Amino acid sequence: MSYNNNLEQLKTFTKVAADTGKFEVIKKFGSSDATTNPCLILEAANEVEYKYLIEKAAVYGKKNANSVEEQVENAKDMLTVLFGLETVKVVTEKVSVQINPKLAFDKEASISKARKLIKLFEDHGISKDKVLIKLPSTWESIQAAKELEAVHGIHCNMTLLFSFVQAVACADAGVTMVAPFVGGKLGGEDIRNNDTNYKVQEDPGVILVNKIFDYYKKFNYRTVIMGAYLRNIDQIVELAGCDYLTISPVHLEELATSNYPVQRKLCKENAIKSNLERMEISEVEFRWLMNEECTGDALSDGIRMFTSAWEKLGELVMSYL
Repeated sequence: MSYNNNLEQLKTFTKVAADTGKFEVIKKFGSSDATTNPCLILEAANEVEYKYLIEKAAVYGKKNANSVEEQVENAKDMLTVLFGLETVKVVTEKVSVQINPKLAFDKEASISKARKLIKLFEDHGISKDKVLIKLPSTWESIQAAKELEAVHGIHCNMTLLFSFVQAVACADAGVTMVAPFVGGKLGGEDIRNNDTNYKVQEDPGVILVNKIFDYYKKFNYRTVIMGAYLRNIDQIVELAGCDYLTISPVHLEELATSNYPVQRKLCKENAIKSNLERMEISEVEFRWLMNEECTGDALSDGIRMFTSAWEKLGELVMSYL
């Protein structure tokens, strides 16, 4: 079979999600899914064509709020949902929406916020089956996701995942999806030196996703993998066969305008043959391994990054209140 470009070839192995908050871009590349986060929503919300969404969010923010702080939080929640509602119209499967990153270490508050967002989607006629709630891969958020999935039937996508121990804990919690950061700072020396000069087969992020894929498939976990934060085309092509990849508009354009052979690299048959052994992860082991591997630093950096964008969203909606 002949294909017009590399994006078409990749889609035969992997479901592609657009890593953007801009609906026109998502529609252009025919993404099955889309992922949003506070940074992407902030980037899109600052453009004139999305002003109407901020205005709608501000109107909602003023309702049932006793303080300006509550109005701003309500408006940010609704803005997140409004971007999700528009995105659902242009994807064939699901949209991932992220809760307030400040709740990363608060299990009960995370559960409450996730349920609130799902209720807002349902109030607008969108089933919870079309939405994935994004949570950072802290121990507390993983436990929140476990309850959301098992008790409330709310599907979760665990973001800011930089280590194998996070992936094991997420799968044991029964989450729907994990999104390992391929281009994140992985491993002790990589974190300290920010060394990213790897051959793609030796890239720590690519190795991590391969290991998670093999582990999940070998032991028949239902959790699927969405490779995220991809730095370049080489990483994307090297991960062909991963369940999902979320790809930036720049890289989607590059894939759509190039055409050379793309081969499946990840497959269940090879995963089953791997020498990986089943792990049991307690909270103590989780925290120790995060410390030992230095991946807690990357997780903290990511939470701070998303929190900064979340606060800037607050400043933006405040000007409309």
